[in-house]
Amino acid sequence: MKSNQINLTFSSIAENVGIARLLIASVGAQLDLPLNDIEELKVAVSEAVSNAIIHGYRNIPNNLVYFDLEVTRDTLKIAVRDRGCGISNVEQAMQPAFSTDPERMGLGFVFMQSFMDDLQVESVLEEGTTVTMMKYFKQTPSPTH
Repeated sequence: MKSNQINLTFSSIAENVGIARLLIASVGAQLDLPLNDIEELKVAVSEAVSNAIIHGYRNIPNNLVYFDLEVTRDTLKIAVRDRGCGISNVEQAMQPAFSTDPERMGLGFVFMQSFMDDLQVESVLEEGTTVTMMKYFKQTPSPTH
């Protein structure tokens, strides 16, 4: 059984969304996930990290986003956490087309839900938000020579 854990902390700036995407693409490739699954992981991670930066921290760059990956035998767990303003109504925030920013489409959580096997959002006002996403897969056994 191959397991792996990666914890990354980065500044709340848009450029770091690309780094999170690269990291999840690399992990997906190591797991031999199909290209389509990797693309979906990249979108889900982009949305979660963008939400932390844009909504959690209101685009204020001197904050930190916490990005945690955990790979077990058949599960990829991704947690994106901020210590920002929090979400006053998580259920409402997860509705399609809902956004606190009129410039945004409000589809981030919709993409996360449709591309991942499980999505949990925990938020406390003025303390922050944690988005936990799970992807289940069958890990191919490694050759034993």
